[in-house]
Amino acid sequence: MRARVGNNRGVRAGRLLLATGVGLLVSGCAMMAPSPPQDQSNICEIFRDQPRWYDYARASEQEWGTPIATQLAFIQQESSFQSHVRPPRKRYLGFIPGPRPSSARGYAQALDPVWGEYRDDAGGTLARRSHMKHATDFIGWYNERTRRQTGISLHNPEHLYLAYHEGAGGYRRGSYRRKPAVQRAASQVAARSSRYQSQLSSCEAEFQCRRFYQFGPFCGT
Repeated sequence: MRARVGNNRGVRAGRLLLATGVGLLVSGCAMMAPSPPQDQSNICEIFRDQPRWYDYARASEQEWGTPIATQLAFIQQESSFQSHVRPPRKRYLGFIPGPRPSSARGYAQALDPVWGEYRDDAGGTLARRSHMKHATDFIGWYNERTRRQTGISLHNPEHLYLAYHEGAGGYRRGSYRRKPAVQRAASQVAARSSRYQSQLSSCEAEFQCRRFYQFGPFCGT
């Protein structure tokens, strides 16, 4: 009996250590993630704060076609550039934590099922929703799929966002028409994308030509 009790205690201690280790790993990753840019109204300042984000968004644009400004407008709307954000839990009696309303997480607030599809189709098993490279690529991939399924132009950020929020099927059914909040968010994304594009036009060379090998005819490649 004593041996069995000792074994049970050992198992519980091992599980506790494993849970603690996982918790520390997750919190450590969150601590190492970039802080959200202070000035999110200006895409030039966002990229000055995080120049690698320009590289990621440009690679996604080249691969899938969604403009850089639209990608960043989506991410600002979805997460305000917070890498590990998730929908808040419901609270019972004001303090008892309940379930989250959805599985959305990360910069692009991608849901578990569609993130799994993205990883299988394009992102690979190592893709993480908390990494800007994968978030921008996911948005590009998703919008290109939307274009094929619905015919929405990749230069129509308002309707791309409606389909991003509702899914291609929901968009075709017009489910967003019964959701004023979603329509307002889509309008905000469109306005922000337009503003970001205008700003980027004045500063993009700054990010295209910052490496030692980018000069003359190679600048911007």
